[in-house]
Amino acid sequence: MKTVAEVLRTKSNALLYSIDADDSLLDGLRIMAEKGIGALVVLSGGRLVGIVSERDYVRKVSLAERSMLGAKISEIMTRDVISVGPRDSLQHCMELMTERRLRHLPVLAEGELIGLLSIGDLVKETIAEQADLIRQLEQYIRGEIP
Repeated sequence: MKTVAEVLRTKSNALLYSIDADDSLLDGLRIMAEKGIGALVVLSGGRLVGIVSERDYVRKVSLAERSMLGAKISEIMTRDVISVGPRDSLQHCMELMTERRLRHLPVLAEGELIGLLSIGDLVKETIAEQADLIRQLEQYIRGEIP
């Protein structure tokens, strides 16, 4: 199974969108809507301090009895961010995402943010690996591979 680094290298959309912890929630929602993404990494001074997703917005804002569009991202972001490293396996990432019910995993190398994996990235890679395995098995059955 591939590593996180291998998937990041082949990702078709490797752009990493972020927002500052002091920016407004409305700014974050606009970025997610414009870019067609479900989460933003939250930075403060260039360092990862959280992640904010559509899920955070729905869950936390729905509990508030007031409009929070003017609130800061830091008020609804997830602070205890679970991350992975470039050498981690995709199997490890899938286990983390399943057990912790996550849709996004920031990737850190020596404390520096280098990418973001989504559940979609992992599903795409799993499908590609299975298709390759099926192709190899079919070739073996036909006697094309000794």
